[in-house]
Amino acid sequence: MDKPPVKMMDPTLAEMGNHLSGAMKILESGKLGSEQGKERRKLSWKDIPGPLQGDGQDVVSILQLVQNLMHGDDDQQGHRMQYVGEQGHMALLGHSLAAFISVLERERLRKLTTRILSDTTLWLCRLFRYENGSAYYHEDDREGLLKVCRLVINTHYEEYATEGFTVLSSKHPVIYQSAACRPGLGQHLCSQLGLPLSSLCIVPCNTMFGSLHQMDVALLDKLIKDDCESGKVPLLLIANAGTPGAGHTDKLGRLKELCVQYNMWLHVEGVNLATLCLGQISSTVTAATKCDSMTLTPGPWLGLPAVPAVTLYRHEDPALSFTAGLTSSQPVEKLRALPLWLSLQYLGHDGIVERIKHASQLSQQLLEHLKTLASIKTSVEDELNSPVVVFRFSQDNSAPSSGGSVEGYFAGERDIIDALNRWLGEQLVQQVPLSGVDVVELEDEGTCVRFSPLMTAAALGTQENDVAALVEKLGEMIPVLCCTLRFRQDFKDEVLQQTSLSYIEDLSWPGLGVVRYEPRNTDLDEDKRQQTVEKINSELLMKLMELDTDLEFSCGPEFCEETNCIFIGMATEDLDVAELVETIGSVGRDIEESGKLFENMTEVVRRGIQEAELQLQKANEEKLIEEGVLRQIPLVGSVLNWFSPVQASVKGRTFNLAEGCLDSTEPVYSIKAQMNTEASPDSPKSSTKRFPGQKLFRRHGAGSDSISDTSSVSHLEESFRETAQVQVTDVEEAEVPQENPAHIPEDTASSDQRVPEGQETESVDNLR
Repeated sequence: MDKPPVKMMDPTLAEMGNHLSGAMKILESGKLGSEQGKERRKLSWKDIPGPLQGDGQDVVSILQLVQNLMHGDDDQQGHRMQYVGEQGHMALLGHSLAAFISVLERERLRKLTTRILSDTTLWLCRLFRYENGSAYYHEDDREGLLKVCRLVINTHYEEYATEGFTVLSSKHPVIYQSAACRPGLGQHLCSQLGLPLSSLCIVPCNTMFGSLHQMDVALLDKLIKDDCESGKVPLLLIANAGTPGAGHTDKLGRLKELCVQYNMWLHVEGVNLATLCLGQISSTVTAATKCDSMTLTPGPWLGLPAVPAVTLYRHEDPALSFTAGLTSSQPVEKLRALPLWLSLQYLGHDGIVERIKHASQLSQQLLEHLKTLASIKTSVEDELNSPVVVFRFSQDNSAPSSGGSVEGYFAGERDIIDALNRWLGEQLVQQVPLSGVDVVELEDEGTCVRFSPLMTAAALGTQENDVAALVEKLGEMIPVLCCTLRFRQDFKDEVLQQTSLSYIEDLSWPGLGVVRYEPRNTDLDEDKRQQTVEKINSELLMKLMELDTDLEFSCGPEFCEETNCIFIGMATEDLDVAELVETIGSVGRDIEESGKLFENMTEVVRRGIQEAELQLQKANEEKLIEEGVLRQIPLVGSVLNWFSPVQASVKGRTFNLAEGCLDSTEPVYSIKAQMNTEASPDSPKSSTKRFPGQKLFRRHGAGSDSISDTSSVSHLEESFRETAQVQVTDVEEAEVPQENPAHIPEDTASSDQRVPEGQETESVDNLR
């Protein structure tokens, strides 16, 4: 048989597709324009917009303007535009094609939009096992539920279309929503529908049995009965197939039975609905196929930018659906499905299933690794099939590993654990950005880290190695979290023992603690004291930040209630808390003393100048008495000095800023010589012995690495000590005269042979 002739593509469509593809690639790469243009854009793109040009601009100039707005801050902030794959280009192409198709003649446009809408609806209903369903495509993911509410109101109140809200006054409608639903959803519905907030009923979650993120079915039954007895109309129930926080699914089968019993509409939404297209599905999610409507978000699930959300629903009356706005007679509105229609064809059934299956496997991979980590508690609904993984750092070994709240905290510990988990999540986001984790606040568990690859993996391109990197970083951070939590109380106790330091209780700070240096001068007024505290603590923070240590010092978060404080970051296992607090206090005291010196500098200098003038005048008088009057005459003095020179003694003077007086320079040379023989450490004074390569505030021998270093250093010191003693003995025997050995005291000889502890290496080098 002859093959049917292949129709050639419309050259206009092909040209437009090529232009759009090239433009998107240029905008993504950010390589449009010359180097001079880039330098010019750095200075001009943030300027105030000018008037619209009269003669217009070409396409290249307009694209360059768009590129400048997209990539202008990349160099300063290091932001990188998310990569959009080929399926993303198809979705973006759909928006341009929709504008192009909208100019077709009306009959051809009607046929084309009907085909696009019917195809997309059929594919989605088969993919997600929703039989005999209709679809509504909308940009705002809440818009579909809003239209469904209008449909249900028109169904229960037959005169609503003509009488309006007056028919609602006799029997108030009630919308039931789980407490675990996304915040603000019910309020948005009431606002758009013109209903009072009393029409919204928030159903609490389980407190005794089951997941703490599932709706309490027994309590819901009681609430519906009470509303029916009071003359209200149960209208609609919003359930979750994957709560926004923890990803748990309500008991949809039992909820459907209640809705049938009380003639209510059941609407389901959530990320777990994506798993309906897989071969193996949990029974709790499968029950969603029996609901009256569901909202799908295929954009983030499949990595498709700017595609609409879809609300699938079942209703037998097309007229009511049209009245509620779920269907439209305008062909242009039907073109909303075009980007999704193109993308679904590009991916195919297998490609769609593969992406969702890959995301589910990533969750299982992370969950298996988290089970092996100590101090990590997970909160998942089904360990065998949970597309969302929520975990949290906790040292409470008695806490449940799945579901349930962590109890048994002492006062303030819950806030500290939340702060540490917030830091943990932020660090994982920064160090493993391709993992897509984020920080969530759950009512019962507190602050947790959430991994939801169904919402992020397709767009970020998350792979198994990214999950492995996430687990590796998590394993590195757990010891830091444990040490910080353990040393917080020790740090507080050490600070309270210092009279010049005050401990600031900040339970929201994810670190060792917060401290403030308090000046010892209590005679200052409040304003002067506040200025002194601010000056000392700012200088103290700068000094601490310059130290060679692993600790991080900062002035705290940007919006912090406490001011003029020093915030100390996370601790490690070998941290010496006592040395840290002692150093902070000693450096603060040095800064305070130097500040007092500069405050009195004006008076000190003035008195010193006066004393210097008096001493210089006195020195001139003594010189006159010593040399005589004749030597002061210019001509006679020169002749007299030639015949009889005078040996005048020059007395040096130094100005002591601390005491405000002049001193002789004779003691300076002796003190300087003595200082040259002593080692002056660069770091603050500390009684702790330092080993080579050891940083400040670290206890030697705290870890396995430190133990091995200590053993090697100790052996090296013993060998140096033996070598130093032998060489010192040989040198002293060579220097001592042999003819007078009896005049050398025994104690002096033995003391000269001793080498000070800790200076064996220096002695050996000096002797060499």
